[in-house]
Amino acid sequence: MTDALFQPLKMGTMTLPNRVTLAPMTRARTTQPGNVPNAMMAEYFAQRASAGLMITDATQISPQGQGYSFTPGIHSPEQIAGWKLVTNAVHKADGRIFLQLWHVGRMSHESFHADGLPVAPSALSPDAQVWVVDPETGLGGMVDCPMPRALSNSEIKDVIEDFRQGAANAIAAGFDGVEIHGANGYLIDEFLRTSSNHRTDEYGGSQENRIRFLQEVTQAVANEVGPERTGIRLSPYITQRNMADDEIIEVILKAAQELEKIGIVYIHLSEADWDDAPKVPEQFRHDLRAAYSGKIIVAGKYDKARGEQITSAGLADLVAYGRPFLANPDLANRYANDLPLADFDGATLFGGTEVGYTDYLAYSDKVSA
Repeated sequence: MTDALFQPLKMGTMTLPNRVTLAPMTRARTTQPGNVPNAMMAEYFAQRASAGLMITDATQISPQGQGYSFTPGIHSPEQIAGWKLVTNAVHKADGRIFLQLWHVGRMSHESFHADGLPVAPSALSPDAQVWVVDPETGLGGMVDCPMPRALSNSEIKDVIEDFRQGAANAIAAGFDGVEIHGANGYLIDEFLRTSSNHRTDEYGGSQENRIRFLQEVTQAVANEVGPERTGIRLSPYITQRNMADDEIIEVILKAAQELEKIGIVYIHLSEADWDDAPKVPEQFRHDLRAAYSGKIIVAGKYDKARGEQITSAGLADLVAYGRPFLANPDLANRYANDLPLADFDGATLFGGTEVGYTDYLAYSDKVSA
């Protein structure tokens, strides 16, 4: 196999057998109460272990960091034990898996907070919605995010510590590494942008100050688990959730220089995946390569051909696939052998049972069934 997507890749201390990556996707299948990972989730990830790398659902580092119902956490003993089921199953299937560390910031709902207020760099509305299950009906739906409150300086230090502890808990649960979620309008991304950060202290104002929170979180995590086991997700060209900012590309490239100094193992670019989304300029990809020498993962409406193209050009090292992996647990094999892809059921994305989650078959199982 000479296709670029199927060449092995040395990443940190691991050798990945291919460049096909399972993108982080919220599936809301935890056990309640407590947002605890479970055996069904272990089966789901083990089914997809032929990916070169897997990245888990976004996983809140604290109760304050939660923004959607039934999303997993990494802050309680029960959650750590639940994640061990997942990592044991994945490693038994010869897979490699990173846990994504998450604080949603203002992308949350009052039901997750004792005072009814999500936190953010500044008290500015995201004008967005999150998925919340009604405790009376048990049904989930999209609800408006309330106005958040601004974090105090001491609370910012507490959140940095929560990221560090979450990373430590992830390694204790058996993960091969962690990915810091710094994208898509969540807390770290909120600090980066003038549209969501109006602070006047050392975490706001200048570009260097707005990068500070990302830098301190990443340094704390890398110090805890090693830079070779630390990645980060960024979304330079995403503007939804009131995140448009004329300076963000310059800020992201400056942040990449700081990430280079820390020596983290990869940057994961979350690229928009809707039809009329802004296209990422090739110049940005070259500029990112110039600023950062680690591995680069890209995600966002890639198919096999686009994945081959960008890895062959050397502008990315891995390609993360979301929707194609839902109904095709053996996606790497299907791409490698040009096998047809199954379609997923959009009604089963969030919450529920094994239906639309672990009941999708590998191609060989489907043919023999």
